[in-house]
Amino acid sequence: MGVSSRQALILFAKDPQAGKVKTRLQPWLDADTACHLYRHILADSVRNVCAVEGVDRFVGIHPSHRSGFFDAVEKSGRVRLFEQEGGHLGERMRNAFEQRFAEGYETVVIIGSDSPTLPVSYIRQALDTDRDMTLGPCTDGGYYLIGMHRKVTDVFEDVEWGSEHVLTATLERVKQSGATLLLLPVWYDVDRPEDLRFLKTHLEYLQHTGLEEHADTLRFLQQLNLNWESAV
Repeated sequence: MGVSSRQALILFAKDPQAGKVKTRLQPWLDADTACHLYRHILADSVRNVCAVEGVDRFVGIHPSHRSGFFDAVEKSGRVRLFEQEGGHLGERMRNAFEQRFAEGYETVVIIGSDSPTLPVSYIRQALDTDRDMTLGPCTDGGYYLIGMHRKVTDVFEDVEWGSEHVLTATLERVKQSGATLLLLPVWYDVDRPEDLRFLKTHLEYLQHTGLEEHADTLRFLQQLNLNWESAV
């Protein structure tokens, strides 16, 4: 399949297998429940990606697609699947950028799969900017989005992936490179019990406004037999 747009939007996702996803929520959630939760979060994230018009959409899966979770959305023709390649997250993102630019895209944006409520308008800003790079900072010290325009800016080396210093280290690399930068508003990932509690509260507020996009996720959270006050 050839390039149909100058813009590529990539969702980086883990294959939802019990014991392999949302491990920082364990033992607060058992492995099966954590996996079911991640499937809901993934569904919301895929819905966000598909809501962005005028782009070619991809899902980059790690380590491989064994669960079959993405089969239906791939068959719909709305996204294309590929397996992430590389030894660490930075290497896998760099390879994804290089592959899309080699295919002829001018702007490439990668988002993570842990921000199910991410406003689509933030993604749109990243796609439409003429800055060399875009970063969407997370409250945990990482970033929920990284975008590049026309070239790969080398910001993936010497970063302690998975730590609270990812964003700081990346910003330093951007400064050293001389690239122009668009910094999006801060948003949140869902990685820890306190993040899950915040997500539940956020979805309840959204429901009160009449938004139903995350109704399945909210019902799942409300049905969990958890002591939410302990999620701090």
